[in-house]
Order: sequence, then C-alpha cells, then structure tokens
Amino acid sequence: MTLSEMTGEYIRDGMTIYLAGFSHLIPFAAGHELIRQHRQHLTLCRATPDLLYDQMIAAGVADRVVFSYAGNPGVGLLPAFRRAVETGQIAIDEYTHFEMVARLEAGAAGLPFWPLRSPVTDLAPHNVRRTVICPYTGQEIPTVPALVPDVTLVHVQAADEEGNLYVEGLVGEMREAALAARTVLATAEQIYPARSLRQRRSSLLLPGFRVTAAAVVPFGAHPSYAAGLYERDSAFYQAWTAIAGDANRCQSWLEEWIYGTENHQAYLTKLGHPQLEMLRMGEHHE
Repeated sequence: MTLSEMTGEYIRDGMTIYLAGFSHLIPFAAGHELIRQHRQHLTLCRATPDLLYDQMIAAGVADRVVFSYAGNPGVGLLPAFRRAVETGQIAIDEYTHFEMVARLEAGAAGLPFWPLRSPVTDLAPHNVRRTVICPYTGQEIPTVPALVPDVTLVHVQAADEEGNLYVEGLVGEMREAALAARTVLATAEQIYPARSLRQRRSSLLLPGFRVTAAAVVPFGAHPSYAAGLYERDSAFYQAWTAIAGDANRCQSWLEEWIYGTENHQAYLTKLGHPQLEMLRMGEHHE
C-alpha cells in the first residue's frame, strides 16, 4: 500500500488526527499527503506542533488544534499558526505537556478522564478541565478528558511485514498517542521480512496487531530527522520563519513543494540527491 492509498482510505474530512513524533520521526510525508489530498475540517493534535502543523494550517486543512507548546524548535514561533489564531481561522485547545500526555493515557486506558495533582494554570481558559469528588477521600480532584484520535500517524525507522514498528532514539508520546487512537497508520523508512527484526525487541514501539496499515516512505520525516539514518535539515527550519511570515510567500511554497509534487518521491526528487546525501552523512545537523 502506498502512502497516498493509505491516507486516502483511512482519513476523512472532519476527523481528529494525531501526527506523532518527538524531535525526530515527525511524519512530514504523511502530513504533506493530507495537504495534497485537500483534507478539510480536521482537528490536529500533537504535544509539540512544529513546522508540519504550520504548513498544514497554512494549507487550510484544520479547524482546530489541540496541543501543548507550539514553535519552530531552536528558531522561534510558527507564523502561519499564529496568523490563523489571530484571524479566527482555527480554534485552539492548549494544555501543559503533562495534561496532554494525561489525556492520551486516559484514551489508551479506555478511561473517560485522567486525574491530576497539578494546579490550575493560565491555560485554563483555553482547554477543558473539570473536577470530580474522590469517592475515597472526598477531595476535589482536577481532571482532563481522554483524547481518542480517530487516526494516529507515526513515522518509524523500521517495520516488518507483520506490522511491528521499531524506533531507535527519542519516543516522546508516540506510543501513548498510538494506543489511544482508533486507527494507527505508519510510514517507515524500510519494511523488513516478517520476524527478521525480533532481535530488536527493546526498540519495539507497537506490535503489529495494533497497526492498521503501513507504507514504505524513505526520508518520510524530512525536514526533521530519523536518528541513526539522517539528520535534521536545519537550514530549512531556519528559513521557514521568513517563508511562513509572509502569507503569499507561504502559499507559493505550498504550491511549489506540496501541490506541485505528485507524491513524496517527487518531493525528494525536487529536493535533490546531493542534499539527501549530505543529510544522510550529517553535514547539516546543528
């Protein structure tokens, strides 16, 4: 199954989508494909939205973003995201990192909410947080509601033909986001024969029975990185602020690099083999 076929079959307008990945393995190729397919009215969830969500918001795929912290790591803000919030194009639900992960934990456990000990913060007007009375102590306990995405998308370094997913390096909340979801879709740098990766049990992210579909997508995390395979395209992260800061320039970038490329392979071809090889060798990492 190709990436286009996978997203076309399982993702519909109006769904709640979680594109997971923490620092590395951000599923840019999958997000770009949703832009190409002109998805609309999505609720986008992610603990740390970065450039991918800025691009998806600029493309008009989202009505709402559920998140905890948004920014261009090491560079600054997300101009398209900010513009969309200020103009009322999107609604936001903003949580702390702990609250966001607690919502996923509740979803993964099949619980309606997750109790907290953290105090109320200035984010309270921008999220859903209720209290319950503890049946054992009579104390009033703050809670956050379960987050159950319709689809969670992950990118991994390796998968096998049985759907088992393997990750080396930072995992963040990838596992919780996947276990909380109704459907899990994966893109992988490479898919190996069944049972050939059993010696890598310590890097197993998800077992195959929990994964709905997977597609081979080399460099599927670009411009983020895949630990051990290729580095972050730091030059692009630095350039994005100027691109997204001008709405017309941002739309021109989308037209050239996303709508103007038939698929992710065409995107990589446009990026060029020398650039990919430099990233593979780590020359652009900072």
